[in-house]
Amino acid sequence: MTLDAIDKKLLFLLQSDSKKTTKELSLKLNLSVTAVYERIKKLEREGIIDKYVVLVNRSKIEKGFVVFCHLKLIQHTKEFLTKFESEVVKLKEVLECHHVSGDYDYILKIVVKDMEAYREFLVTKLTTLQHIGSTHSTFMISEVKNTTVVDI
Repeated sequence: MTLDAIDKKLLFLLQSDSKKTTKELSLKLNLSVTAVYERIKKLEREGIIDKYVVLVNRSKIEKGFVVFCHLKLIQHTKEFLTKFESEVVKLKEVLECHHVSGDYDYILKIVVKDMEAYREFLVTKLTTLQHIGSTHSTFMISEVKNTTVVDI
């Protein structure tokens, strides 16, 4: 599917605030409500709009301590990778897990209440997973930029 300028603007508006009504969007795009509705449905059908979510203020729910954990596996066999991945996705503290190149195999973004909670998570959950060789934790001091808007 080729996106035109209106599709791109529509996607920007939805990424900025997906609760905008089709009427509000139609006014910003100079289109009818029906035209906006049809464009949104087409973007959903094509899989360009994947899902709608709510972003939670982590500090308000005592999950403001952010850790980036670099992790090495002891071996890089398909069996070890798939086993690790199937286990790590079950950990509710892990928001993101990326298989990466370089010195480490994975980078995890973990949110917990504080350092004590992170230690507990590390000792009782993360390091109990099989095939982990080493971990290296980096703690967020401040969040300079955090966006979910993808430039199209």
